[in-house]
Amino acid sequence: MQWIDHVSYLFGGAFLTNAVPHLVSGVMGRSFQSPFAKPHGQGQSSSTVNVLWGFLNLVIAYLLVIRVGNFDLRSTPDVVALGLGALLMGLVSARMFGRFNGGNSPVDG
Repeated sequence: MQWIDHVSYLFGGAFLTNAVPHLVSGVMGRSFQSPFAKPHGQGQSSSTVNVLWGFLNLVIAYLLVIRVGNFDLRSTPDVVALGLGALLMGLVSARMFGRFNGGNSPVDG
């Protein structure tokens, strides 16, 4: 296993996690922040844009996890890399979007 495979799985976990809020918001018919809104990452994008953005994130996650190397759910290093990417993106998203959606404010611990 090459280290580059684990980097790919880390980013795959991040893209997989990023797909969730966009797909869920879009499927529920709700607007949500996206890179296409104005201002970027702060304004609201339509539910359709969020479904498309979430789906693209799923495709990228698939390419990074399944098409790179030989990802094995029984391999601890593979799962740790994927999980760490998911955790890091989850924490970043919670901090970034929390201030717009009633989550943590910048002064919260």
